Amino acid sequence: MAINPERRPIRAALREKHNVMKAVMLRDMRSRFFNHGLGFLIVSLWPLAHIIVLLTIYKFAGRIAPFGDSLAVFFATGLVPTLTFMYVSRFMGLSLILNKPMLAFPVVKVLDVMAARAVLEIIAAFVTLLFVFVILLLLGADPFPRDPFEALYAYLSVLLLAIGIGTLVGVITMFFRFFVTIYALCLIVLYLSSGTLFVVSALPAAVSYPLSFNPVVHAVEWMRLAYYEGYSAQILDKQYLIVFGLSALCLGLLMERLLRRIMLES
Repeated sequence: MAINPERRPIRAALREKHNVMKAVMLRDMRSRFFNHGLGFLIVSLWPLAHIIVLLTIYKFAGRIAPFGDSLAVFFATGLVPTLTFMYVSRFMGLSLILNKPMLAFPVVKVLDVMAARAVLEIIAAFVTLLFVFVILLLLGADPFPRDPFEALYAYLSVLLLAIGIGTLVGVITMFFRFFVTIYALCLIVLYLSSGTLFVVSALPAAVSYPLSFNPVVHAVEWMRLAYYEGYSAQILDKQYLIVFGLSALCLGLLMERLLRRIMLES
């Protein structure tokens, strides 16, 4: 069967993009994950270690789960969305700075670097999620949500938010290196206000309303709604979470397009 000559450049371009993204991903894995591919699995355990430490502390303190029978599952429904956002957005924000030497090659574009890091972070996020499920099963808890589709939508939405914010942070960081430190400090505030260790909707309106401007709060509330029957997610706004993520992604890509030449020359 003859191959249409007009399709050859398209196939060649796609093959070239695939090879570039693969090279960037392999470089990211080796440079970020202890100079070894297996380090990818180790780093994916960091959020899990975070959950285990908090669970141990609260177990000794005698705290019980506000919802459900398992404190571990309650923590996981809050910590998994929050830590996923923190880790993915932070490393997305560092993607261009860490891979700036690769931009010296004409074949490597800014979007190639960002797309490769996004794919790598999504894979890492799902590996972490798999580890969390396995550990919860070993602890005798039931990690399966009441509504699997709602849980999946909540997780995908927080990934969209993380990639969108991370893209925006990555572009800004190319011009202002200190912005990485500012964003890291913002993540601490975000972590404390996301409702990971408490139920935001159970707080007085004077407190819950300001917290509702944090988009990660909606990811946590959405995830818990998928797990617990009768969970009151009165402050949950799914549209706000999705629109926030899409807006951040579009703004980040627009800035990259407008400032691409300046980034490459700097």
